[in-house]
Amino acid sequence: MPVGTISASELQARLEGPEPPQVIDIRHPAAYARGHIPGAENVPFVDLISEIDAVSWADQIVVVCPHGESSMQAVQLIDAYAGVDGEAAVLNLTGGYAEWAGPMVTD
Repeated sequence: MPVGTISASELQARLEGPEPPQVIDIRHPAAYARGHIPGAENVPFVDLISEIDAVSWADQIVVVCPHGESSMQAVQLIDAYAGVDGEAAVLNLTGGYAEWAGPMVTD
């Protein structure tokens, strides 16, 4: 599936469904600790290349950043990574975490 986008409301609906997507939050660990989408895994953008082999990639991946800009670069990187199934959906959260109005977890 090609790289695409997903809205915050659609992501929330998918997270409540039977097969929720894998959420990768590429924000700085301090921002992640202040609040993140439930179930999101923190892989900061600066560490993404060095950590990419350590992640078990799912068939549906949603990448989150503060405003949806740097996550588009991460989406392209993840989509091109050989460890991700060529049929996997790799999506950018439109508007980033700033658009998220659903439940939030803090550390």
